[in-house]
Amino acid sequence: MLELGAFLGCFFFPQLADTISRKWSLSIVAAIFIIGAIMQTAAPDYAVLVAGRTITGVGVGTMALGAPLYISEVSPPQVRGTLLVLESLVIVMGVVSSYWIAYGCQYIDSEASFRVPFGLQMVSAGIIGTMIHLFPYSPRWLVLVKRDEDALESLAKLRRLPATDSRVVTEWRGILAEIQFQKIMSEKAHPGKQGLVLELLQWADLFRKKTWRRTVVGVGPTDIAGSFIYYAPTLFTSLGQGDLSLILAGTLNIGQLVAVMAAFLIVDAVGRRTLAIWGAFAMGVPYVVIAALYGLYSDDWPAHPAAGWACVAMACEYPPAPSPASAYKANEGTHSSQPGPGPANLHNLDVYICAYGISYSALAWALPSEVYSTVQRSKGVALATATVWLSNFIVGVATPPMISQAGFGTYVFFAIMCFLGVIWAWTFVPETKGKTLEELDDVFGDGTGHEEHEVMRSVAAEARRR
Repeated sequence: MLELGAFLGCFFFPQLADTISRKWSLSIVAAIFIIGAIMQTAAPDYAVLVAGRTITGVGVGTMALGAPLYISEVSPPQVRGTLLVLESLVIVMGVVSSYWIAYGCQYIDSEASFRVPFGLQMVSAGIIGTMIHLFPYSPRWLVLVKRDEDALESLAKLRRLPATDSRVVTEWRGILAEIQFQKIMSEKAHPGKQGLVLELLQWADLFRKKTWRRTVVGVGPTDIAGSFIYYAPTLFTSLGQGDLSLILAGTLNIGQLVAVMAAFLIVDAVGRRTLAIWGAFAMGVPYVVIAALYGLYSDDWPAHPAAGWACVAMACEYPPAPSPASAYKANEGTHSSQPGPGPANLHNLDVYICAYGISYSALAWALPSEVYSTVQRSKGVALATATVWLSNFIVGVATPPMISQAGFGTYVFFAIMCFLGVIWAWTFVPETKGKTLEELDDVFGDGTGHEEHEVMRSVAAEARRR
């Protein structure tokens, strides 16, 4: 339900941020998040827990858009990419820390075992909602609401330079030109349209003949790894690792963190298209092996210890010995201590999560921001983010019954999704590394960037005269 709430939140945040500012929007969605966290923490029954989870999801989805939006608008151009990468890295760090907090709380012998982790969500949301007001308003938003002089002062504070400094003035004029450019392009595309009608038409523009290929690329790298991580203990238990399932799920999160760190070291060197193709392929292969071994030997893992060594060979790692400590099955509260070759299979999942972390963890955010034209970028990124959350919701809902009813078919499904990703990347994804907007026009064949470039030249010349 968190993913469903996040999906819905993606669509109302752009309008909210343009109306009341990026800062206050983040405060409001942080408050929404806290309300959901309170409901989860104090939930007297399952229905309230689900409702709280959904409300929390609205906060998550909107903050997932709002934070990078604010960062990109206040950061100096030379460090903007670094700060956006840092934001993504911190998200994964939060996932890892929250998992191990929840793991530790399972040993509390009371309802506090689940109420404490839910309650701790309020700490980070409270920090975001209050500390954001220590920072200036976004200069871009101030220009958007016709507060040009305030935008100059805000920019000077952010750059720690006098408002008369030539670097500040030049950047300020660039912001003025950009906002005016967007207004002109909007009027040119939809003359005389305003309000909700204009908003709906701008969303529809993402699917028109001239831009549909960009949208296919933007929404293509959907994230099935997120839902896999949510149900990792259940998946691990299905592979015969009741004792180790929770610990192995935690190490999987750590593996993702390491892979994400590596991703941002190679994404600009290797290129987006190469990562999209080979990343999807590398994610699919482990699932094929696991599906085959599960189908052949899942009825009696202990009797077939050699079955797991094929997976070990792929991972190049020795499987851990079964732990004598007993862990609770995810969502069931029952003990299981079935040994078997499961750890070898689990290393295939380590291969998968590393392949995902190095490739699609970065591409899911990098591609949408690069393939859309300037006018369409905000809504295009919102649509791409919403697609990620929607895919997480669908796979998250489908995974538990798939495991119990489809068995090895669950892993076949994930493998097919990954290999479809190879076809998608090979067919649609261009190499965007180092390309200008005009060069991407040649790739997509729609001429959008050339049209915008001519308008931008005229607007920039007018801004320089201020």
